[in-house]
Amino acid sequence: MTPSAKPVALVVGASRGIGRQVAVDLARTGYAVVVAAKTVSAPDQDRASSAAPDPNSPASTITTVAREIVEAGGDATAIPVDVRFEESVAELVSRTMSTYGRLDVLVYNSGAIFWASVPDTPLRRFQLMQRVNPEGLYAVVQAALPHLRRSAQASTPPPSSPSSSSSPADLARGRIVVVSPPIYSRFFRGKTAYAMGKVAMSVLTKGLAMDLEREGRSDMAISSLWPAVAIESGATQQFTRRNPDEARDLRRATIFADAVLAVLAAPAPLVNGQLLLDEDFLRDHAGVADFDRYSLVPGSSPRRIMPRRLPDLTVAEQADEGRRYDSTKGAKL
Repeated sequence: MTPSAKPVALVVGASRGIGRQVAVDLARTGYAVVVAAKTVSAPDQDRASSAAPDPNSPASTITTVAREIVEAGGDATAIPVDVRFEESVAELVSRTMSTYGRLDVLVYNSGAIFWASVPDTPLRRFQLMQRVNPEGLYAVVQAALPHLRRSAQASTPPPSSPSSSSSPADLARGRIVVVSPPIYSRFFRGKTAYAMGKVAMSVLTKGLAMDLEREGRSDMAISSLWPAVAIESGATQQFTRRNPDEARDLRRATIFADAVLAVLAAPAPLVNGQLLLDEDFLRDHAGVADFDRYSLVPGSSPRRIMPRRLPDLTVAEQADEGRRYDSTKGAKL
């Protein structure tokens, strides 16, 4: 088939919340978007109403998100996936390629969450989080990487900032954005099982970035991105329903989508292997100074949940690899 004239972004975990907003804004910016997650509307439900559902409710599915994008004049395809299963991931990437003939950007937002102490986290909960969070990410990255490599080889430099008027040739290619946090000790407290998986996702970001650097792939990048302030979602709505005042500490998902676009617009070497915070990246690299527009409650000053300063994970002997082995060859390099 003839590849799509538009760059193609695959957003995994795009049925609601942050993932939905990222998919909508990527489409607005000029990408054709594959909207992927487990949740698909039943045919009778999809025909029941043409209005977009609450984006944080179970009624929001990949079907409704793709329809919302198309009705706004964008290009989107809904493809279901269960990231716990390799064959489902393979089918997702295969259908993406058969539909569009190319893959340029991957955003991994799928996640399972259960916050509790180690004694109070059942093994089955731990296992589910590992399968969806680091294992799902690993499976999707491995399946998508060959196509992202080919895309990057044909890429042109992205613009300095995203805009709705960007031409398809200007948009980023060969890029991965992972929704996972910076690595710091306070993150583990009270949610160790969850943190183990999310930190593993950030380790994949760091490690794959090193692989790309070793290959001399300055045209590709993988970055992690995390909210500096809590964002409205289905999970946070449970708290605000019980205590409406808690909404004052929330931001809209648009801040995260704007940060994703800014990361994609940045030069690949600047963001490759970086564990970023949405607010800080927008302030430091996209020129955003006014964050009031992102507050869920107008006039509020949401509390920052992330540290102001984060540890540097490099060491003085960073360049000293010692003896390297390649287990696929069984030989010392």
